[in-house]
Amino acid sequence: MQDFIFNGQPSRVVFGAGALRHLEEELELLGAQRALVLSTPEQQAQAEQVADRLGARAAGVFPRAVMHVPIETAREAREEARRLGADCAIAIGGGSATGLGKAIAMESGLPILAIPTTYAGSEMTPIYGITEAGLKKTGRDPRVLPRTVIYDPELTLGLPVALSVTSGMNAIAHAAEGLYAKDGNPVMALMAEEGIRALAKAIPAIRADGRDVEARGDALYGAWLCGSVLGNVGMALHHKLCHTLGGSFNLPHAEVHAVVLPQAIAFNGAAVPEAVARIARALGASNAAQGLFDLALNNGAPVALRDIGMVEADLDHATDIAVSNPYWNPRVVGGAQRDEIRGLLQNAFEGVRPNAG
Repeated sequence: MQDFIFNGQPSRVVFGAGALRHLEEELELLGAQRALVLSTPEQQAQAEQVADRLGARAAGVFPRAVMHVPIETAREAREEARRLGADCAIAIGGGSATGLGKAIAMESGLPILAIPTTYAGSEMTPIYGITEAGLKKTGRDPRVLPRTVIYDPELTLGLPVALSVTSGMNAIAHAAEGLYAKDGNPVMALMAEEGIRALAKAIPAIRADGRDVEARGDALYGAWLCGSVLGNVGMALHHKLCHTLGGSFNLPHAEVHAVVLPQAIAFNGAAVPEAVARIARALGASNAAQGLFDLALNNGAPVALRDIGMVEADLDHATDIAVSNPYWNPRVVGGAQRDEIRGLLQNAFEGVRPNAG
């Protein structure tokens, strides 16, 4: 029997094809009158469509969200929200837009309504991240958890297939580490395994047909479950390395997760046999780390850091950053394990398929 504490996150989820039709009703339930719509530059058209739909209830559009939420962008968005008198933030897009909404909420307390169009999962967590002076700092604050999330698979049909695959691998990473979290519990374990299963099924189907609404729905369902795991339990080595590589070396977020995940699971596997068995079962594979590597490789995702902009000469510095701040991991990580972490990053750099052991 496992001892545990479970504390559900107070968020409302509206799920289904065409669910965007509920937007106005959901804003009313939040009591919002002037919503600032946030997006990346690439998704400005979608943000403007949302603003047009809201009419006078849209305070404006801020289409300048970027990866890893630079502090300068966060300050600019906070000032824009104040200037426009916004009483709510609507984040449409992936983790960059949601992260920017969280940066606003952390200071102002404005409620966030999230409309995910990727599988990042940030919309289900009270976790924020802001990058300043080349370092990404993360934390938890209940104020940044979106109050309402609208999942509409139809809004993800335009997500490029390649990004869909890496975004799905990013989501799987949340659930995989959640299965061996220090503060894990049976409810999260069930959600984690089901989330991995749903995404492992959806990713090949999306690669075969990016307009498959059913597959897109499976992927969003999996992303919701995996994001919920991320929001309820702590993470470990994999996420630490990805925050280091993304925040300090400006590598693309989802792609970093796709590359590092198999290596991190291989590193931790012997310490958490039950967790890796559940990952393998969800993937339909005989080995968790190899199954994750093959899922990425066979569906066109990068499996090597050198292919997404990492310079080999920076691996030592990345290792130093990763081991400099103590954090929990099922397999001990610290100064004595520096060479092992360096080896993990070297394997990730080269794209080495993990050993079966």
